[in-house]
Amino acid sequence: MSSRISQRIRKRRNQCGAVNVSHAKIRALGEQSMATLKTWRLLRKLRCSTNRITACVQAVLTLHFNSSK
Repeated sequence: MSSRISQRIRKRRNQCGAVNVSHAKIRALGEQSMATLKTWRLLRKLRCSTNRITACVQAVLTLHFNSSK
C-alpha cells in the first residue's frame, strides 16, 4: 500500500514541476520584453490610442525576438 501512495505523490510532483517550468518560460519572455521596452524607452513619448500602442509593441518585440535567434 505504501508503494502506491508514494507513486501517486511522485506523479503529482512531476506534474507540478512541468507546470512550474512552463510558467517560468512564459514569465521569462514577458520579463525580457518589458526590459527591452524599458531600455529602448519606446513608450515614453507615444501619444496615441492604446490599440495602436499595443500593435506597435507587438511588432517591435516580434522583430526583436526573431532577429536575436
